[in-house]
Amino acid sequence: MTFKDLISDPKLQQAIEESGYNEPTPIQQEAIPLILSGVDLRASAQTGTGKTAAFLLPALSRLSTPSSVPGQGPRILILVPTRELAMQVASQSVKYSKYLPRTKTVCIYGGAPYPIQNKELSRPYDVLVATPGRLIDHLERGRINFSRIEMLILDEADRMLDMGFIDPVEQIAAATPKTRQTLMFSATLKGSVLNLSKRLLNQPQEVSVAAEHAKHENIEQHVYIVDNLDHKCRLLDHLLKDSTLNQAVVFTSTKRQADQLVDKLLDLGHEAAALHGDMNQRQRTRTIMQMRRHEVRILIATDVAARGIDVQTITHVINFDLPMGLEDYVHRIGRTGRAGAKGIAISFVAGKDMSVLRRIEQFTGHKMIPQVVAGLEPTFKAKPTSHVPGNRSRFGGGGYKQNRNERPRGEYSPRGNYSASRGDRSRSDSPRSEGPRTDRFRSETPRGEGAARSDRFRSETPRGEGTARSDRFRSEHSRGEGARTGRFHHRSAKPTRD
Repeated sequence: MTFKDLISDPKLQQAIEESGYNEPTPIQQEAIPLILSGVDLRASAQTGTGKTAAFLLPALSRLSTPSSVPGQGPRILILVPTRELAMQVASQSVKYSKYLPRTKTVCIYGGAPYPIQNKELSRPYDVLVATPGRLIDHLERGRINFSRIEMLILDEADRMLDMGFIDPVEQIAAATPKTRQTLMFSATLKGSVLNLSKRLLNQPQEVSVAAEHAKHENIEQHVYIVDNLDHKCRLLDHLLKDSTLNQAVVFTSTKRQADQLVDKLLDLGHEAAALHGDMNQRQRTRTIMQMRRHEVRILIATDVAARGIDVQTITHVINFDLPMGLEDYVHRIGRTGRAGAKGIAISFVAGKDMSVLRRIEQFTGHKMIPQVVAGLEPTFKAKPTSHVPGNRSRFGGGGYKQNRNERPRGEYSPRGNYSASRGDRSRSDSPRSEGPRTDRFRSETPRGEGAARSDRFRSETPRGEGTARSDRFRSEHSRGEGARTGRFHHRSAKPTRD
């Protein structure tokens, strides 16, 4: 099958041929005929399978017929979860419609100036690509007319719901004509995504070309066991020196860590840049363009970039931190091996991450054998769920494991970053009034002048002015006004002993 068998418009065929596409992918072969027939469609397809062209080509083909509704406004509305994906879809729309007369695409998203978007929305256009939040803003201000919409497309629907866009999506859908054709593309069709499709789609056809546990046969998946953060950084430096690495995306769990890792790699002589949600849109766009122009070899990113980067020259994806969600792992490694090319995905796994690794293996159906670099071998041999006394570093040993029912109920979070220093084990950065002390694992909030503090295992009730504090294993009674006992020392003018 060729694209000429699917798309009859010669102008679209010319644009497809110039794009270098030869044969349609499976999702394109199955979805395009159904979309052209006018039915609602929900499709399950992983990133990198050609799903953008699967909905854009039949949508643009529909524009060859003039609209029956007079006025100004979009005929095709495409909702996407992130700014990067919005720009990517819009650029593809412009590329495919280059030979179609009077066909214009407008792209709006958060973080960009309103005046520029207002100017674009005031002119005639046919295709609107938007993120839900910014689209709601323009819709409520009366800048967009939905009366001409013929097709509503939800791209990466699962990601939009994960980001909390379910209410905006339903609000937008309710403002469009009921006669519209609705298409939903998602990595998975289950749970909230399936429920949303039942509310928005009318007797939909379903297409699934890739199971959610797709093995990514063209991507080599490797695992390296790590001892701690320093071990990770040394191993990353070694891997980035590989001559076969053209460009790489390194994923971290936090924005702060992404910035810190960029600084470290720059000091080591690597061409690196960050991409995360704290950057404004101009910075993010510039970074992606630098990747495409090969001005940046290493991109340090958070999951905000997992579904929006389409750079064909990315050969490696490195999970500096494992993702929180199993589907995020699939989308991360999907940044490499694009369009049938070969790619390599590498994950760093600490002892505490072993259970996550097992779930990823079950989800993807791919068993990953740990790799070892000579001179950078891991030292710990603890079981993944065992407790290693004295080693509670975030990346160290078997990790700190605690029964859920025994966890303190203060501001301590089990996902917090534990540093090696004794005084920096709490995640809380909130100010505390002078006087209260923190114990080993959690922070305390003041309970009033002279109030008792709780120790690691139990709390003490006030016993009057100058109430004693409890230490690690026992409580002390006060020995005079203002006397206090603590875990390590006394804070009174004349401390006494038992």
